[in-house]
Amino acid sequence: MRKLHFFTLLCLHSISTLWAQKTDTHVKFNHPASSFEESLPLGNGRLGALVYGNTKRERIALNEITLWSGGVQEANRQDAHLYLKPIQNLLLEGKNKEAQSLLQKNFVSKDDGSHNGNAANALYGCYQTVGDLFIQWKDTLSKVSKYSRTLDLERAVVETSFTKTGVSYTEKVYTDFKNDVTRIKFFASKNASLNFKISLFRKEHTVISISGNSILMKGQLPAGKDMGMKFITIVKPKLKGGILKIEGNQLIVENATECDLILNTETNYNPVSADLTSADIVAICKDKINKAFIKSEIVCFNAHKLEYQSFFNRCRLNFYAENKIENLSTSKRLALYYAGRSDPNLPALYFNFGRYLLISSSRPGLLPANLQGLWATEYQTPWNGDYHLNINLQMNYWPAEVTNLSALTQPLFQFTNNLVPNGAKTAKAYYNAEGWVAHVISNPWLYTSPGEGAEWGSTLTGGAWLSTHIWEHYLYTKDINFLIKYYPILKGASLFLKSVLVKEAKNNWLVISPSNSPENTYITDDGFKGQTAMGPTMDMQICRSIFNATVEASKILETDLELRKILTDIIPKLAPNQIGQNGDINEWLEDWVDAEPKHRHVSHLFGLYPYDEITPWDNHKLSEAAKETLNQRGDGGTGWSKAWKINFWARLADGNHALRLFKELLKPVNGTGINMQNGGGTYPNLFCAHPPFQIDGNFGGTSGIAEMLIQSHGKNNVIRLLPALPDDKDWQNGSLNGVCARGGFEIDMSWKDGAINRAVVTNKKISGDCYVYLPQNLNIADSNNKIIIPASNVKRVVKFFAKKNEKFLITNSI
Repeated sequence: MRKLHFFTLLCLHSISTLWAQKTDTHVKFNHPASSFEESLPLGNGRLGALVYGNTKRERIALNEITLWSGGVQEANRQDAHLYLKPIQNLLLEGKNKEAQSLLQKNFVSKDDGSHNGNAANALYGCYQTVGDLFIQWKDTLSKVSKYSRTLDLERAVVETSFTKTGVSYTEKVYTDFKNDVTRIKFFASKNASLNFKISLFRKEHTVISISGNSILMKGQLPAGKDMGMKFITIVKPKLKGGILKIEGNQLIVENATECDLILNTETNYNPVSADLTSADIVAICKDKINKAFIKSEIVCFNAHKLEYQSFFNRCRLNFYAENKIENLSTSKRLALYYAGRSDPNLPALYFNFGRYLLISSSRPGLLPANLQGLWATEYQTPWNGDYHLNINLQMNYWPAEVTNLSALTQPLFQFTNNLVPNGAKTAKAYYNAEGWVAHVISNPWLYTSPGEGAEWGSTLTGGAWLSTHIWEHYLYTKDINFLIKYYPILKGASLFLKSVLVKEAKNNWLVISPSNSPENTYITDDGFKGQTAMGPTMDMQICRSIFNATVEASKILETDLELRKILTDIIPKLAPNQIGQNGDINEWLEDWVDAEPKHRHVSHLFGLYPYDEITPWDNHKLSEAAKETLNQRGDGGTGWSKAWKINFWARLADGNHALRLFKELLKPVNGTGINMQNGGGTYPNLFCAHPPFQIDGNFGGTSGIAEMLIQSHGKNNVIRLLPALPDDKDWQNGSLNGVCARGGFEIDMSWKDGAINRAVVTNKKISGDCYVYLPQNLNIADSNNKIIIPASNVKRVVKFFAKKNEKFLITNSI
């Protein structure tokens, strides 16, 4: 009997291998970048670079993920809890206007909080650019031809090439995953043809000098009225041929054939302890550069590539379809795709790009990806480039588990764990509560207080939402040691929410009070427009989610029996999801009118996605109400909002609507600046346009594609293959390798003509039950090709026991 071999990708149609490689892994430009939105991003989780590819004065914008202004602040109002009961009582009496007035005076930060999103020079602080590396070419007048600038996602490198006066020039840039430096290498096809000046630039808070054959840029950022984080950037050239000269604070390369620049930035921020250290960052910076300097560039690049590919190659998506599209720039492909032209590999490119961005901006031991991921050219980033906890930070990590990047979630959990001590203080100050809380905004200084504006800043489930990722990570990995380590965070989030529950009078339900539905406004029957309420639907969904997770975790760990009993008793008493008179799911406890019916947040569908208490498989009535909610909200919105809606529609098994939104997410956007009214889309370099750039849209779009192709949620975490595959012909044939499912399973699958052709389910973690929805005409066989579940099985959801590392084949051709 033939044995089952590990699934390998098969090309189902006759297409060029070269084309297949480039169209789903290359972001390409035929001209230099004229703006941030045309630059190409590189990152190794700590260091970031944006390559502009200019042939006269090349700009490479630099980032380091811990480089923040600001510092630790005491923002809690210590007497705020004295107003909690009065606020709750007013809400119970239906006096929302009075309750909101009292809350907005007392349930805000005691200082200016995030400084209205402009805290570069305030204590709250701001994520900032390191500055720029400039390469000023000597010859700026000669005509340039054969220009190309490409980000290769398979190798995590940007290569720029052009020809000038008969000489071919190549610039190769990568943020070394192995040696933890940035390398920029210039080649010329003719000896002694490299002539340029090298300089570092930052417009403020730095001193630039020359030391030996290196440029040093030392700086210290402000922390309000004081000085805060220190940083150092060093660039050191290595030549083949030619000579190196010094001119002021610049280095001059003359008549070289090759020039290898090794660059590094270090700060004195410690992500683990979330404070500043007294480390000698100059010595650390020099040491990394010197170690890389003695190694050949090609050896370093190969080591970098292997380290990067150990993550990137874990999961790959391919679509197989006839394609006659030319070798176009990515921006041109976006325009044609939005106009309706077929481009089957553009969704695969977007999926691969999203995974690339997460690999490049989230490294264990460091800070999690922020609103900008890792990439910024500003000194005042939009909304401080911080951590928004009412969806944005969480969305950054939606693709991590399912696309086999589970290890890269560690920064999120470390950050959440670091929030707990401050969160406990905030819980006491505002709610006199047990456990810990974090509101809407946070930063590397672990801010947990409400924001300066209660209409948006008093949402109190941000920390609990972060905590749900801990349980999700366990469901995917079955890592008991991880659960033991982080269970106290789950417990603390549950204790807090338990402390702020009150019994409402109409139905005697337990509701969270006070809170709001993120950034949205209701209109009461008497015409009052407000935000403050009790029992917003999203809060109740998060409450059920974290309570259930804590109960299940305590069972697994055999701990906290008393708390488990209390939470188990509370869960059925929590205010349920309600269907309003218009057939949609209520956003608030009452069926109030939305002040902005097309609002970008659809927070009351948290229970649909990312939580799974609303599914078409288990609750048809609520699923239909969720559809009505989405139809009323519409398909518009900012970039991340459209991305969230892709996941919603995929979860509802409507792949056609999900694809419609995906195409809207890829709508070309060329302008810069904040312009949220015209809706989001995608910039020429594939960064998501909020606008401005906000990376959560990229990550949400990536998870949305995954959700269209595989789901593993609901009762028993049933694995469903192609649950929301669109009818679009470009999606009918493809393969997805290395995708993950809850329960510790990894799946390789291919499909043809819109139906599963073959899939291999591997149990990668611990022995246990596996549930699979088995479509008609498919069998499940063990590793010896012995059929264990036949196609004729009348139960569509089948259960089988899977030992660790055991494989199961799903096919119609055994």
